[in-house]
Amino acid sequence: MISADDFYKVMCAMVPLYFAMLLAYGSVKWWKIFSPEQCSGINRFVAVFAVPVLSFHFIAQNDPYEMDTKFILADTLSKAFVLFMLSIWCICKGELDWLITLFSVSSLPNTLVMGIPLLNAMYGQFTQSLMVQLVVLQCIIWYTLLLFLFEYRAATILIQNQFPGHTAASITKFEIDNDVISLDGRDPLCTESVIDDTGCIRVRIRRSISSAPDSVLSSSIGLTPRASNLSNAEIFSINTPARLNEFHSELAVGLGYRSTSPRLSGYASSDAYSLQPTPRASNFNELDTTTVTTTGVVTPSWARSPVVKMVWQSPGKFQGGGESGGSGAERQGYRDAVGEKDLSFRDCAKIQVQEGTDEMGTSTNQEMPRALVMLRLILIMVGRKLSRNPNTYSSVLGLVWSLISFKWKIGMPSLVKYSIKIISDAGLGMAMFSLGLFMALQPRIIACGTKMAAIGMVIRFLGGPLLMSAASLVVGMKGVHLHAAIVQAALPQGIVPFVFAREYGLHPDILSTGVIFGMLVSLPVTLVYYVLLGL
Repeated sequence: MISADDFYKVMCAMVPLYFAMLLAYGSVKWWKIFSPEQCSGINRFVAVFAVPVLSFHFIAQNDPYEMDTKFILADTLSKAFVLFMLSIWCICKGELDWLITLFSVSSLPNTLVMGIPLLNAMYGQFTQSLMVQLVVLQCIIWYTLLLFLFEYRAATILIQNQFPGHTAASITKFEIDNDVISLDGRDPLCTESVIDDTGCIRVRIRRSISSAPDSVLSSSIGLTPRASNLSNAEIFSINTPARLNEFHSELAVGLGYRSTSPRLSGYASSDAYSLQPTPRASNFNELDTTTVTTTGVVTPSWARSPVVKMVWQSPGKFQGGGESGGSGAERQGYRDAVGEKDLSFRDCAKIQVQEGTDEMGTSTNQEMPRALVMLRLILIMVGRKLSRNPNTYSSVLGLVWSLISFKWKIGMPSLVKYSIKIISDAGLGMAMFSLGLFMALQPRIIACGTKMAAIGMVIRFLGGPLLMSAASLVVGMKGVHLHAAIVQAALPQGIVPFVFAREYGLHPDILSTGVIFGMLVSLPVTLVYYVLLGL
């Protein structure tokens, strides 16, 4: 039975966190203390320093040789079951987008910021070790898998748009420029390809810069930040500005204006604090390029066309009605429907990708490159994304240090220990403060509509605990460990999946509602679970 002292202890642990969030919300929404630019600086500090150092602090103090096998197995089993069932549904229905979103909503809670203090107050100090173990698994395994799915989706859409029909099946290799961090569409991309004598295609993916003229942009936004390279490090990013009006975008490209600055990012001004290299300017114009072969002359024809595939052919290929007899590769270039205009896939959930047509105009089914070719492309992108995420380094370094420390009983030097502690002590409060800033800068708390928000809350706060309780019973977990597992599954929506969703343009409104509204209702929901499990 839960006593009044137990309830008060939980409130003492949670009210300070919500106080920090409310203070930040009021500072922006009511008192106008912080501007969006100042909020972005706070968010940047939290994303790059406070949260990674906090994560390292918890992981480094956890003994990896005394992990709770049943607890980890139950958590892994519940997530694997959800992913397996959604995968079957995806194969049958072709709904990869909803597979990613539903997996994020149902299985990836906010364990680090909310789970550790809440479970510690409810069930004792031993739960901190359990939560840290889940944090390690989330950062190293589940977030990486989620990123893999996002990159696979982005790569599929890129190929469908740039290589429709049977063309993609001939791709044997992707070469990605070093400044291409991701296929998420935050930066305009273009592809170039080379086709050899055997018909195999090698594709080069590079960045391209195009933007509307300053007179057009000035009506939409005053600052054009360059894209961040920190990916899910921007855990506590702020509001998303309105997208550039499509008419303005088309008008700017139609007039042939170019700028050396990147296109408008879909992120907030926090992106201006990026460490990503400044992309080089495009060598091509902004309109579609089709090549018309005449007698010995290649004449470029500029046209705005719904056709996705653009082909460059050497002038000698069809001379005399036959194949060219020369050796070497024949170059073939592909452009998107607006040339090197922003090739963005962030709103692909709303874009209907048309089936490709061959050169005779016959409708063809979309094919994809071989599995190994796609796997190599996605692994390169995932590796580059993770290499620019501070949380990756903090999790790996914390795990490595804990393995060394608890194996050979080596203590961390006091100079290093207290340097880390002074930042990590502020981590939880700053994390909640940043969440308050994020909430205040959103136009609506429920961005996806009440019906979708209700479905998301049911999945998060009912479906997650039910699956976790079933998995826990399967592995034989009982008592207080079972109670802690169920309450942990009822924590609010994780923030990293929301950051991914906004980067890749996949249902960000649903994940945003899960973070904001879920944070508000999670405390009473978890308290209800706590009381019911204690009866």
